[in-house]
Amino acid sequence: MEISDAKVIVTGGASGLGEACVRHFSAEGAAVTIFDLGAEKGRAVAGELPGAAFIEVDVTAEEGVAEAAAQASEQMGGITAVINCAGIATGAKTVGRDGAHPLGQFQKTIDINLVGAFNVLRLAAAEMAKNTPNADGERGVIVNTASVAAFDGQKGQAAYAASKAGVAGMSLPIARDLASLGIRCCAIAPGIFRTPMLEGLGEEIMNGLAADVIFPKRLGQPEEFARLAGFILSCPYLNGETIRLDGALRMPA
Repeated sequence: MEISDAKVIVTGGASGLGEACVRHFSAEGAAVTIFDLGAEKGRAVAGELPGAAFIEVDVTAEEGVAEAAAQASEQMGGITAVINCAGIATGAKTVGRDGAHPLGQFQKTIDINLVGAFNVLRLAAAEMAKNTPNADGERGVIVNTASVAAFDGQKGQAAYAASKAGVAGMSLPIARDLASLGIRCCAIAPGIFRTPMLEGLGEEIMNGLAADVIFPKRLGQPEEFARLAGFILSCPYLNGETIRLDGALRMPA
């Protein structure tokens, strides 16, 4: 898929990894629609970039996403790619000082990170199925965001790791489901990236987190995530895979 011709939905596109993807794809000439709850930031990002638009949407809302996908398809003249970056990071031990892990917190993490990603991709894939296939028979591409926590989750990450393991685990069956429609599905499992959430912790803590990265000895840059997402779109033989993007980091307990 030529990125310059792509019509891309980016969830969580108002900040962090999602915003980096929006800026990268827009710079490459793609039409991009941001799905996010951060209306002020989302409109500001979209307003800076050619071919970008913003729709305020909760990724867990079935009707809301269906309406947003239809609107995005109409505005862009179709949908050829989805980059799912919307998500939350939570932390709580299975049993901590205050007792058992709050069930509502676990459910919310699963709902946003896993169910929300599937909700968006299933409805976007239905729109992609209407596309005319290219020379490879391709109609669309889905890129989900997993995490290295899916494979080596730390203390207090039961909910987050479970949600991201689900994202990684569904990549292959979705790729198999959508193969007959010419739609690919992959996931990226980022390590520790310099996002607004981490920057709020301060340089000292961020440097401590970077100490476990093998090489390069630093936090990942959101632009690196965006470039990998772009490569997945442009490489038609890449399908059903979860790619670690982590500087060889293996997180300690």
